Amino acid sequence: MKALFRSGVTAIAVLLCVVTVIPGTARADNPIVQTIYTADPAPLVHNGRVYLYTGHDEDGSTYFTMKEWRVWSSADLVNWTDHGSPMSVATFTWASADAWAGQAVYRNGKFYWYVPVKDRASGQMAIGVGVSNSPTGPFTDAIGHPLVRNGEIDPTVFIDDNGQAYLYWGNPNLWYVRLNADMISYSGSPTKIPLTTAGFGTRTGDPNRPTLYEEGPWVYKRNGLYYNVFAAKCCSEFIGYSTAPGPTGPWTYRGTIMPTQGGSFTNHPGVIDFNGGSYFFYHNGALPGGGGFTRSVAVEKFTYNADGTIPAINMTTTGAPRVGTLNPYVRQEAETIAWGSGVETEPAGEGGMNVGWIENGDHIKVKGVAFGSGATSFSARVASATSGGRIELRLDGVNGTPVGTCTVPGTGGWQTWTTVTCPVTGATGTHDLYFKYTGGSGYLFNANWWQFTGGSSIQIGVT
Repeated sequence: MKALFRSGVTAIAVLLCVVTVIPGTARADNPIVQTIYTADPAPLVHNGRVYLYTGHDEDGSTYFTMKEWRVWSSADLVNWTDHGSPMSVATFTWASADAWAGQAVYRNGKFYWYVPVKDRASGQMAIGVGVSNSPTGPFTDAIGHPLVRNGEIDPTVFIDDNGQAYLYWGNPNLWYVRLNADMISYSGSPTKIPLTTAGFGTRTGDPNRPTLYEEGPWVYKRNGLYYNVFAAKCCSEFIGYSTAPGPTGPWTYRGTIMPTQGGSFTNHPGVIDFNGGSYFFYHNGALPGGGGFTRSVAVEKFTYNADGTIPAINMTTTGAPRVGTLNPYVRQEAETIAWGSGVETEPAGEGGMNVGWIENGDHIKVKGVAFGSGATSFSARVASATSGGRIELRLDGVNGTPVGTCTVPGTGGWQTWTTVTCPVTGATGTHDLYFKYTGGSGYLFNANWWQFTGGSSIQIGVT
């Protein structure tokens, strides 16, 4: 990791917070996170934003080596803000390892994040619950012990229209319990959902697993019909789904959503509606160095068929289309990224996250920036323990039309922040904005936030 060699960062911060650069091309927008490897997407729509909860595959993993969960958010489904890691295995004092696939839901003014971890006492996988007053955390252990423990994984939670919540999970079986209104306890005992071939399709070649169901259930309701979308038939997995007239069945297998593809032998679904569209989240191995243990989250837009069935969805490098525009005349976090090359993120001393380990030629793209009648100046919050560098502002390409250049001085430390401002000309209308970082050798500076002034922007679909 190149970040290990930069001075001025504590050893603890390096070990816990640093993420390794994953280079990529500026032409692609999918996967949606390029600064680290991410897996097991769980999207949540809340107050006009999509909050995306993911796992974090460690660099160079040869197994599911996962120590923390991460949170991202977006108002337009193309520019994603990195909120860091608000929960880890260490959040659960009774857990020893394995920050695997979970899901967060909102109820009663709180956010509950259900995750599988290894229970230290028994050595079994168990389901824990994190809780927070904010969708971005920090999360704390809600109950101080497992909610359920039977050695199985991949929890999903669904709250029905009548207020009854259900927790589903399982591999190799599929279980559910009825959660109480407090979301941290349940009534009755865990119940197995019958895995019939009518309900979950027919698997061949494995007498111990006659159905296609493998893991990763995602349960939701649409137009009175209950959907169970799941990873099917390891390995390699595809995504299939079943439907039912009620939350516990009986289920009927409906077919394939996403065929086996993408360079990862696992996949994991998440489905939401947002701003009038439907979106399918998944993971693959598409980034450089990617594979079955170094995965990356991606998203596609889709439209349900008239009868409520889900069409076949293939992985793309373009991803979902932009919803609305981004307002450059309010403060934007530097870690809000549609595509980045050569950059990393870390917790900022001023709060939140910052972009760091910037070297000459690195860049970030932000899509759909609405400059309106025209910007006249640009400001950025920056820090540098070296001699700094430059932020070149370019439109529609990393070598596109230049509209301004800000010089970043040395500030005496990587977390010693100052604000720089420079004039801008020619930034009108709506464009993709590229921050091209230039300077000498080595690390140049950090960036915390940015903002333009001088123009007006009409915003659509942005909060």
